[in-house]
Amino acid sequence: MTSPVLRRERGSNAPYLSGAAELGISQQAVSKIEQSEKIEEEVLDKIAKALGTNSDAIKFFNEDAVINIISSTLHDNAGSINNNCTLNFNPIEKWMEVVEENKKLYERLLASEREKVELLKNQGK
Repeated sequence: MTSPVLRRERGSNAPYLSGAAELGISQQAVSKIEQSEKIEEEVLDKIAKALGTNSDAIKFFNEDAVINIISSTLHDNAGSINNNCTLNFNPIEKWMEVVEENKKLYERLLASEREKVELLKNQGK
């Protein structure tokens, strides 16, 4: 399965947390899915949605083809530093979006841990 490669290419550096949370499954389940040779269509659609792509992109993903496309579209000056770079976004706003997303993730994780503690307390009674 190529989802770890695709996930890396999409910039998901916290893959298990974000992928598992979006799919509603454990980190171990995500790892098991990635190592599977065959995945149910419904699960594949959920994974594709979590990665921001479609299931065909995962099914037919080919790392060599991606590298070939990228290398064939580079120009002679592609590696040079562009001092006239114009950003189409505000990096501070993007950073704040990431901070807020992380805050929500931690809040969900904390709520989950509190639920676990309550369940354990109730089992002890």
